[in-house]
Amino acid sequence: MKKIITGLFMAMFSFGLASADAGVNIGISATGALFGATATEHDAGPNVTEKNTETEIMGATYASIFVEKELGQFFIGAEYVPSDLETEEATSLRNDCSGTQTCNTGAFTQVTNTVKVTFSDLTTAYVGLILGEHFYAKAGIMKVDLETNETLGTGSTYGNTSMDGNMVGVGGQADMDNGMFIRGEATYMNFDSVELTSSTGVNKIKVDSLDGMGAKISIGRTF
Repeated sequence: MKKIITGLFMAMFSFGLASADAGVNIGISATGALFGATATEHDAGPNVTEKNTETEIMGATYASIFVEKELGQFFIGAEYVPSDLETEEATSLRNDCSGTQTCNTGAFTQVTNTVKVTFSDLTTAYVGLILGEHFYAKAGIMKVDLETNETLGTGSTYGNTSMDGNMVGVGGQADMDNGMFIRGEATYMNFDSVELTSSTGVNKIKVDSLDGMGAKISIGRTF
């Protein structure tokens, strides 16, 4: 997906540079965000008696590039984060209730799990509405690839997947005489739940919710 997105952005950048009166905005942004996620892991074997739910808070800072097309009072755009976002490695002690074991009778062993999640190719497509001379609001859809890096005591692994989401934001823009502009923006992001099954088919993990708030500052130029 990264090659497709990169090609799209290169094409849009070329279009903006070649069209002086096209009303194209190109810029870079720096975002500080706070994300919260709730995940549930449970035994998917014949004795489904084990269930563990955890909630984590993660702070992140990342840079992105964006390109927009102005359409009167409206604009459409796309934003791409070229770097990966990684969680800290989490280590936990879990009861292994797979196979013929049951946690209800105490016939289980304890195993150590370590999990680290990488989010990559975060991409947003959005539409916006200009409010007055200096303010705007926008809403869009998001997509991000999710890669799990884990060491599970059961010997199984989880695969990779992608998550879809949506966002809304409001911001203000200050224009300069040379076509440059500076923006400040506040954004709310929410991703749909996703479920993964381990390679052995014994365990499942479901991300029940993932949302976040972001504060962004951008600098760009209108062509």
